[in-house]
This record gives sequence, C-alpha cells and structure tokens, in this order.
Amino acid sequence: MLVIGSRGSRLALWQARWVQERLGALGFASRIEIIKTTGDKITDIPLGSVGGKGLFTKEIEEALLAGQVDLAVHSLKDLPTELPPGLEIVAIPEREDPRDAMVGCKLSELREGAKVGTSSLRRSTQLQQLRPDLEIDSVRGNVDTRLRKLDDGQYDAIVLAAAGLTRLGLAARIAEILAPEVMCPAVGQGALAIECRAGKGPAATACQPLDHSETRAAVIAERSLLSALGGGCSTPIGAHARVEGQRLILMAIVLSPDGGQSVRETAAGPIADAERIGGELGARLLNRGAARILHG
Repeated sequence: MLVIGSRGSRLALWQARWVQERLGALGFASRIEIIKTTGDKITDIPLGSVGGKGLFTKEIEEALLAGQVDLAVHSLKDLPTELPPGLEIVAIPEREDPRDAMVGCKLSELREGAKVGTSSLRRSTQLQQLRPDLEIDSVRGNVDTRLRKLDDGQYDAIVLAAAGLTRLGLAARIAEILAPEVMCPAVGQGALAIECRAGKGPAATACQPLDHSETRAAVIAERSLLSALGGGCSTPIGAHARVEGQRLILMAIVLSPDGGQSVRETAAGPIADAERIGGELGARLLNRGAARILHG
C-alpha cells in the first residue's frame, strides 16, 4: 500500500484524496499520512517575513526522504523551484483555474477605504496599484478561517485562489474572478505537484499516468521564470502561462513591495521550449528593471 504525505487542512486533504481516488482507479491502494508543517504552526505573522517558500513542504519532504511516506501531494505554488536532492516531481495533474478571486465584493464595487484581507504580498501590491484607496490587511488561516473572518465583518472583501474555493465546493462565494492581466497569479497557482523519491520506484510508476502535459509545460515555464529571477515569497512576483494549440504564452510581473514600481513582460513560443521561454523572460525582466526591484 502506498502512503501519501499531506498537510492536514481541508484543502490539502481534498487534494490528497483526489490523488488517492485516481490511484485507486488505476489499481493502487493507498492511505494518507497527515504531516504538520512549519507553515501550519505559524498563524499570526505574514509568511513573507519568515521566509515563505518551503514552509508548507519541508517536513513532508523530510518524511519522503526518510521513507515514512511514498509520495507527497503539494499545492505547486508552495513548492520551491529547487527540490531537495533525491526528490522529483513525478506528476502534475491537470490544473484547476489559476486565477485569483474576490470574495465578499467585486473590486470595482468596494467603497473607498474598504478593508481587504490577503496574506499574499503579490496580491496586496497589485491591489495597491489597482486601488490605492483600499486598506490592505493581512489575513491568515485556512480557507474556512478566512471566510469566517470575512463573514464576521473583519473585512469588506478577501482575495483567495479560485482553485481552492472551487475544489472545496465554495465557488458560489466568489464575487469576481480577476483576469491575469488585472492580477497576475502566483507561479504554479491552481496546480498540484506529486513528489516522489528520485528513480523509477513503485510510487513514481503508479503516479506517472496522472501527469498532464499541457499543465506541466505551463508550470515549467512559470517555475523557470521564477528560478531565473531568484525570487521567493519576500518579493511580489506573478506569472501566468497558458497553452494555445502548440504554443505557450507566458506573462509575468515583478513589483516592489510597496507597489510603487513594477515591470511586466510577455513571451511566447513552442510548448517544447517551455523552460527556455521562462528563463529568457526572467532575464528580460531583470534587464528591464526587475533586478533593481529585487536587489534594491
């Protein structure tokens, strides 16, 4: 029986069970092992101020390397671009909607000075550019906790990933989906990563059929861009890749933490060149001013 490592939040368990069901359909029995991560323990301060990347994956990856679990299911946007030696992403299933969503009120309908909650520096800086009049405040916790804080009147609206709301059956709570041109999503948003120990082991072989080639190409481009920029949670970076026929189109934005400066670029090319497209777009952003934003 395969052991699936997962965080214990409702969304993380939905994702793990989704993979479990598909493995079951392929004839592979599995069980889920819940692992508490550093990110789950930090609930009162913004993630960007404590390093961000790896906070929701480190302990699960340690369990994977130690042989305590056979595969891990992650939200891909939580997974650093550099994996620990001995681990690899063996499957990236078809992506859910990668866009951000306004919950509580449409962006254009928020009153002047309205309070909007988000724990993401990427979202808050783009909101500041779109609506400088808004009060942006940090909101932590899982999806249910954030919705409860909204319903209690602590915020006029909150921004969440559309994918998480859809997966949890909460799509009806969405007031507005924000186009990538309006709010550029996080790298890998809406996608899952199935991580295994390197090599053609039983878990990797079992998970391989769950890979979706178009999603993988889009995510490779986005992660290649992020790697070229050297960015993490401490810098607001957005990227969105989509596949049209045999072509991949990638757009990205780099912002200063206060939203005062930003550089936006787009690139396109054959799907097979996804990694190169992302790397070259990252280099172009650096040359156009992103280096100054990223390094001061």
